[in-house]
Amino acid sequence: MSGGDAPANGDRPIAAPRHGRARSEKAHSAILAAACELLLQRGLAAVSMDAVAARAGVSKATIYRWWPSKETLALDALCDEWDVAAPVSDTGSLQGDLIGLLLPVARLASSRPYGRVIATLVAEARTDAAFANLYDSRFADPRREQARAAFLRAIERGEIPASTKTEVALDLLYGAIYHRLLHGHAAVSEKFVSDLVEVAMNGIAPRSAGR
Repeated sequence: MSGGDAPANGDRPIAAPRHGRARSEKAHSAILAAACELLLQRGLAAVSMDAVAARAGVSKATIYRWWPSKETLALDALCDEWDVAAPVSDTGSLQGDLIGLLLPVARLASSRPYGRVIATLVAEARTDAAFANLYDSRFADPRREQARAAFLRAIERGEIPASTKTEVALDLLYGAIYHRLLHGHAAVSEKFVSDLVEVAMNGIAPRSAGR
């Protein structure tokens, strides 16, 4: 075959593999990991995009391609850590479902100083409406929705009354956890989660006088 002939079998020349997506995903993960470490070590106020870029081994322009501010980066870094806590499962009881949802939160909260990161993000959300919407949709609302689904399953089973004030119950549960997490006056331990769910359940479905 002469140099001008087409490749054998009519095949086109094999193109070099494209690594752009892999590099992009690797950089994205490196930035989130670097941001999380710096946030936990120093707090948001002391973290700059320059510091994150240096630790992640990327340019600052690369970070700004995905995140317009360090607050949005901090939120994604927090969600990246907390979203992998545990799969949601239907245990067949409201108490079991709630413990299954809240125990991973307790384990994360007790493992590293997330409280000050969340406190800073909450403060930012109270002064920036656009960020507040982002915080709610990315962090607060998904967790409430998981617990809300557990209450709805319990109502369908007849385990709790249909008149249960679900939104208040959600505030009771998550409010107690974030109170400890933000104020730091006591640990968010596994025993605390167990006690919290027990107290909430006794309030939602009080024992009859004969039991």
